[in-house]
Amino acid sequence: MIGISALLAVLCGGVVGFSLGLIGGGGSILAVPLILYVVGVSDPHVAIGTSALAVSINAFANLIGHWRAGTVKWPCATVFAAAGVAGAAIGSTLGKLVDGQRLLFLFAVVMIAVGLAMLSPRRSPSDEQVHLDARIGVRLILVGLAAGFVSGFFGIGGGFLIVPGIMYGSGMPILNAIGSSLFSVGAFGLTTAVNYALSGFIDWWIALEFIAGGALGGYFGMKFAVALANQKRWLTYIFVAIIFVVAAYIMLRTAGGVLPA
Repeated sequence: MIGISALLAVLCGGVVGFSLGLIGGGGSILAVPLILYVVGVSDPHVAIGTSALAVSINAFANLIGHWRAGTVKWPCATVFAAAGVAGAAIGSTLGKLVDGQRLLFLFAVVMIAVGLAMLSPRRSPSDEQVHLDARIGVRLILVGLAAGFVSGFFGIGGGFLIVPGIMYGSGMPILNAIGSSLFSVGAFGLTTAVNYALSGFIDWWIALEFIAGGALGGYFGMKFAVALANQKRWLTYIFVAIIFVVAAYIMLRTAGGVLPA
């Protein structure tokens, strides 16, 4: 018989996958609070490590579809990811050293930044034939390092940073940036997961259950995205409102152990 914890992990993974499939981003930011407050994992570091693994696997799975569709600009994606892996390694190492409650409070601040970023309209450059050169390479390395650090420190997918970062660094259109970003999301998450696993900060069963739920939720999310194509902006507003509410909840739960009396 499936236990309550396992069922909750699958359902929470389904929620994250559904939101990613429906609105195309931001969903992984909910993974850590769901693992903490719904599944019931008590250690914030275990929640971050477990979330990073689940996000990584789901990103690589979604990358396959974009690869087949030809939207991935591999030279730019590879340079950005390589730099970001170094940043993620540094960020995840520092994240393990930060007190769990303080890390959660900072995570809530990042959630608010994610929500605000999702409300900002994305502009798509027109250079669809972008080619990697020295100038673009340097920009991708610098932005990749920064995005990887944030992703590793908080154990998040970081798509809200990676997509505009790749667009800024290379000038590619948003469709190519989304496809290319999945390689970095997977690489950053895997780097963070390995770093946390070395310290015993991953619940492997919950990660597997979360991944299974995410795959199922992502499938239905994509189906609904097609049916509700004209309503996606309003869906984004609703999702951002949920992010703000969850961020406020985390701040209230952790403020006592973070803010001075």
